[in-house]
Amino acid sequence: MTWKDALNDYQNYLRLERGLSDNSINSYLSDLKKLWSYLEEFNTDVGPDKIGAETLQEYLYDKARSLKPRSQARLVSSLKGFFAYIQFEKYRNDNPTSLLESPRLGRKLPDTLSFKEIVKMIDILKNKRHNLETAGNLQHPDYHILLRNEAILETLYSCGLRVSELTHLRLSDLFFEEGFIRVHGKGNKQRYVPVTALAMKCILEYLDSGRTQLNIAHGHEDIVFLNRRGKQLTRAMIFTLIRQTAAQADIKKKISPHTFRHSFATHLLRGGADLRAIQQMLGHESITTTEIYMHLDRTDLKRSILEHHPRND
Repeated sequence: MTWKDALNDYQNYLRLERGLSDNSINSYLSDLKKLWSYLEEFNTDVGPDKIGAETLQEYLYDKARSLKPRSQARLVSSLKGFFAYIQFEKYRNDNPTSLLESPRLGRKLPDTLSFKEIVKMIDILKNKRHNLETAGNLQHPDYHILLRNEAILETLYSCGLRVSELTHLRLSDLFFEEGFIRVHGKGNKQRYVPVTALAMKCILEYLDSGRTQLNIAHGHEDIVFLNRRGKQLTRAMIFTLIRQTAAQADIKKKISPHTFRHSFATHLLRGGADLRAIQQMLGHESITTTEIYMHLDRTDLKRSILEHHPRND
């Protein structure tokens, strides 16, 4: 069995049987291709049906010197998933990764923005748009971009979307009369998320006064957020928007689109929202994934109490 054939089969399995996103599939395959390259580098002509546990241990030991614990853990997870598939398909009787151990990882609390910081970022875009409106420059090429970007930030914060969920949002997913949007999450699982009145207003303004100015490319007619060429936005473009706007708002934190998702969940929890409801809105399969926000909230609670407690001198 060759590595090329095995990886092609595994890619099809992840897409068709597991229903994983292209990003997740590419991440797994990237880890496995590194193992393949490692074997070729040392002229080790052994396929996935014959490779032994000792070779995998040597590979991980070699990689561990250049990888952080979290990256090591992901690599081990990729190997375990692949060889579990190889065993399941009966290409081999044993699993050479059964004794591999992942490094112990502490639970990392996600970075968040305060409500004021989020408003500050949105206001940066809003003020630029108002300046163009005041000057009567509604045909300025940046005008529809500002409308779009403002709607993007409002949607991220209103609905707690993953960046891929935002870029794949379709006009046919908008159910504004009911106050919901339909989200296509991991594994193409669908969920319905409430959307705030302010986010709906921004999206509708963009659809009416911004998106209509574009020459929409074939195949992208149903996509909500488009670039200047009328095509679906990429993940990288959303990352760039977030970081540039944060810099303009003089926010020094290292943030990403996912920061808006973390902030959405944390602010809901502080406001008294039920953890199960937050789980459903985020599209988490397990409540334990959502419970990280309980830890985050307790950290802030502890700091707040100690700062104001009269006996904490």
